[in-house]
Amino acid sequence: MARLRKFTCYRRMERPYTRISKFKKKSYIRADPAKVIVRFDMGDQRKQYSHEISLVSKVALQIRSNALESARQTSNRLLEKHLGPMGYFFKLRVHPHHILRENKIAAGAGADRFSTGMSHSFGIPIGTAAQVSKGQVIAALQIEKQNLELGMKAMNRMRHKLPAECTVAVRELRK
Repeated sequence: MARLRKFTCYRRMERPYTRISKFKKKSYIRADPAKVIVRFDMGDQRKQYSHEISLVSKVALQIRSNALESARQTSNRLLEKHLGPMGYFFKLRVHPHHILRENKIAAGAGADRFSTGMSHSFGIPIGTAAQVSKGQVIAALQIEKQNLELGMKAMNRMRHKLPAECTVAVRELRK
């Protein structure tokens, strides 16, 4: 299996050009890539919490679904370990809808056999990415006041897994 390319290849915001039609000849994307993110809501969403910690993007960019899932797992693991599965509510606010494509290019001797020029330039789907604008909330965590420090630690762990420059914002929901 081929390894993932660097995130810098895909972080630039692009215009989505991914037509999927019920008529095969009119469809540009032949297959939708598999979903990587397991769940978007974690914890107890019925309970009312006192504080909300948000991860806010400073720049507009694309974040691959692999990075979002990795960030979700690290922060959720820390929260579940210390607070249990019902001591918080964590929500991933961005969804990877944009399909990333790659046109295969061979390198080395004899590579000219794989060059097709513009005849097959559209590329095949390799994954999905979430398009995030400047100031958009990537993830939100609702938590009680006594666990605020742990929540900040979880959001900082998530921030380090993402290719975006992010800030962590805290706001009070109820007193």
